[in-house]
Amino acid sequence: MRIYQSEDYNAMSRRAANIISAQVIYKPDCVLGLATGGTPVGTYKQLVDWYKKGDLSFAEVRSVNLDEYLGLSPHHEQSYRYFMQDNLFNHIDIKPENTHVLNGLAKDPNAECAAYNKLIQDLGGIDLQLLGMGHNGHIAFNEPGDDFGLETHVVTLTDRTIDANTRFFDSRDDVPRHALSMGIKNIMNARRILMVVSGEDKADAVVKAFAGPVTKDVPASVLQLHPDVTLVADKAALSKLVEAGVPVCG
Repeated sequence: MRIYQSEDYNAMSRRAANIISAQVIYKPDCVLGLATGGTPVGTYKQLVDWYKKGDLSFAEVRSVNLDEYLGLSPHHEQSYRYFMQDNLFNHIDIKPENTHVLNGLAKDPNAECAAYNKLIQDLGGIDLQLLGMGHNGHIAFNEPGDDFGLETHVVTLTDRTIDANTRFFDSRDDVPRHALSMGIKNIMNARRILMVVSGEDKADAVVKAFAGPVTKDVPASVLQLHPDVTLVADKAALSKLVEAGVPVCG
């Protein structure tokens, strides 16, 4: 595992974008696993800037997103399909047919999950998976206690995750209670994993995930078992990990 400490959110975002751009340049038709949430926004903004400057092309890239709220249309402003269009896809040259997000309106959610697993397999697997991390250590919508062997599945969101996502909706009652999500097995099958974390409020989750035992109680801790993980975080998020004596790079 490689851990890079950045001075602040903007520096973290640039470093993460640099890792993604290097993957795209090295393998133009790579499969990128993409994430949503507040943390990756700066990374996507940097990638868009480099594309507009002519430094980067996504013309051959294929993408698969981690998750989607169950019950939201792709046109809903809080759906993850909308997020990806608004923050990345609409601003680069990636082909629409090469972008894949789970269908939150699927009539048969379990069949949608099975089809998504097959899609990832048919694409040849994920070359680089981008991840964020929740305050309880969740990755994608894999909550504490979820089995590490799960593939894409229907998730019942925890109260803490619902509370964390309430800021994106008009009220807590509007937050969906279920989602479709890649499982830990899908994530661990990616050839490379890039995690981005920012803020002092994530410091406890970071130290539990990367300086504690591998446990279902902290889903991100399973990343300790992956052969190629890079964690890029700001000083605030890494503060307790540094205190624990885990070496980081500047």
